[in-house]
Amino acid sequence: MDRPQKNSPKDFSAIPDVQAERDLRRLPIDRVGVKRLRYPIYFEDKFGVQPTIAICAANVILPADQKGTHMSRLVALFEEMSVETPQKPLCVGGLSPWMTRLLGRLEAPGGRIDLSFAFFVRKAAPISRIETTMDYQVRLRAEQKEGVYREKVTVDIPVTSLCPCSKSISDYGAHNQRSMVSVSVIPKEPVFIADLVRVGEEEASSELFAILKRVDEKYVTEYAYNHPRFVEDLVRSIAQRLIADMNIAGFAVEAENFESIHNHSAYARIEHWGDYQG
Repeated sequence: MDRPQKNSPKDFSAIPDVQAERDLRRLPIDRVGVKRLRYPIYFEDKFGVQPTIAICAANVILPADQKGTHMSRLVALFEEMSVETPQKPLCVGGLSPWMTRLLGRLEAPGGRIDLSFAFFVRKAAPISRIETTMDYQVRLRAEQKEGVYREKVTVDIPVTSLCPCSKSISDYGAHNQRSMVSVSVIPKEPVFIADLVRVGEEEASSELFAILKRVDEKYVTEYAYNHPRFVEDLVRSIAQRLIADMNIAGFAVEAENFESIHNHSAYARIEHWGDYQG
């Protein structure tokens, strides 16, 4: 049996590009692309550069007459990001060059890039000063639509909340729980994730630590008791600080208390997007 002949460059040039064909249904697609890719990247913030693993997604607007987009070019974008960020780390507000690449290669009128990754902070326990690492989940989104480009950063901040009502009506003790605060901002000027984390932690009943010795646990427990917070208190106090920050064009802050004496969560949210749509 004859072996198949190897293709020459001339043969490859004859392969049809089905995605570039015209579509006759006259329906544009708002977003088409790839998601759930994982890539190592380097990210720079207030205290330096750190490596992390990002879950990546990218998509573009597809005009009504175009049959499909070139998915491989989207994957190639994240391959390049993974290779280049050790020398040029990503940062909040730093996705604009990558959006330019995305839209140029896909010849698209608009698109979106999403990155989700763990962000790490070294923290010292309040009394023993033992240093440990805390992780926070970060989401970066860059979007360009109708010629307008913007970025949004979201950080999830786990904290402790202690119920003011429980403290007020109890002869001793008060119920407390872990809470999750999520802060999303559209920056006017560069902002640091580490600073957003501190805002969330400082307005809670107490921040969290990976390791606490007995002297630390006593301090944290008593500190939370002296700083009771409803879920409403959390979002209002954080919102006040974000409104006062001239580097922030718009924001949303939400808090969920995973109640220790109920089988449900307490929840609150404040949005203040200004001229931007959330």
